[in-house]
Amino acid sequence: MTSKSLLQAARHALGWGQEKLARAINDRCPGRDLPVLPVASRKTEISRWENGRIVPEPPMRAILREIYGRTNAELGFPDEGADSGIGEELAERLVIASRVDSQTIALFRQEVDGVRHADRRFGSAARLERLRGQITEVEDLLRHTLLRRDRAPLAGVLTEASTLAGWNALDIGSFAQAWTHYERAKSAALESGSSALLAHATAEQAFVLIDAGNVDDALSLFAEAREIGQRAPRLLRAWLAAAEGEGYARAGNDGDAHRAFDEADALRPSEVVHPELPFLFLGGTHLDRWRGNALVLLGDPEAIAQLEGLADGMQPSFVRASASIYVDLALAYSAVGDREAARTYAQQARRIISQVGSVRLRRRLEGLVLPGDSRTA
Repeated sequence: MTSKSLLQAARHALGWGQEKLARAINDRCPGRDLPVLPVASRKTEISRWENGRIVPEPPMRAILREIYGRTNAELGFPDEGADSGIGEELAERLVIASRVDSQTIALFRQEVDGVRHADRRFGSAARLERLRGQITEVEDLLRHTLLRRDRAPLAGVLTEASTLAGWNALDIGSFAQAWTHYERAKSAALESGSSALLAHATAEQAFVLIDAGNVDDALSLFAEAREIGQRAPRLLRAWLAAAEGEGYARAGNDGDAHRAFDEADALRPSEVVHPELPFLFLGGTHLDRWRGNALVLLGDPEAIAQLEGLADGMQPSFVRASASIYVDLALAYSAVGDREAARTYAQQARRIISQVGSVRLRRRLEGLVLPGDSRTA
C-alpha cells in the first residue's frame, strides 16, 4: 500500500471523517508546540497527506501515530532511523541500566497501570504510542542489564506493557501489530520466569487468531495457556477457563463453552484482586458479562436475561466493557426478533464506540441486521 492508502485506511478504520481528524490533531498541537490551524486549513493539509503530495513532518507524524495507534511503517511514513533511538555508546547504556532498582521497577509498573486505567476509560488508539515509548525504554534497559536477578523483574514489566499493547492493537484492528506485541510479551515472560505472565500472554494472543477467523488454532493456544498456568493463582485460572469458554462459543461448541464458564465460576476466588495480576478483572459483573457474550455467540436466547441490567452495574471506568454489553444486547434482541430493543441498544453502543474508537466493537456492530431489514442497523 502507498502512504496515501495507508493513511486513508487508518482514518476509515476509526470511522472518522477529515473534520473529526482535524479537530483531534488540533487538540494535540499545543502539547507539541505546533500551531492550531482553522479546521478548513487542517482538512486541506490532511488531504495533501492522504493524496501523497506531502509527507507530514516528524512532530506531526508523532501526533498521527498517537491518534491512530499505528507505527510509521503502518502509516507509510519513512523510517526516522537514528532520530528515534537513544544513541549512547555501549558503556553509557550499561551504566544507565545498572541504576535500575526496585523503585525503578515499581515506577515502570505504575506507568503501565496508568495506561491500563486510561485505556479502560478512553480507548486504545492514543494509548499505543505511549506504550511503545515505555516498551522501547524497558526493552533497552533489559538489553543492557547483566544479571538475571535484575533482568527478571524488568522482563516482567516488559511482558505487562507488551500484552497491554497487544490488546490495544487488537482493539483498533491491527492484527499484525498485536501479534508482534504478544510475541515480545511471551519472550519476556519466559525471561521473567513467571508462568502466570506467560499463560496470560499466550491466551490473549489466541484472541488475535479468533478475530482473524482461525478458531481451531485459537482453541489449541487456549489449551496450551491453561496447561502453562495450571499452578497459577486461582484468579488467573478462572480467567483462562473463561477465555477458553469464549473460544468454544466462537466454534459453536455449546457444551464445552458452558463447562468452561462453569469451571471459571467455580475457580473464581472471593478476593478478585491479586497484587501480581493487576491486568485481570473478574470482580463485580465481569464474568457474568463474559458468559453473556458467549451465549450471544451461541445464539442462546438466555443471553438477554444474562446481560440485561449488567451495563448499569458496570463501574464507570470500564467504558468499553459497557459498550460491549450494548453490542451483545443489540445482537441478542435482533436474534429473537425485537427490532426496537435491538435498535436502542445499537444506538447506545454506537455512541460509546465513537468515543473510545474501538474498531473491534464497531466491526461486531456492523454485522447487526435488524429484524425485517435487509441492511445493518
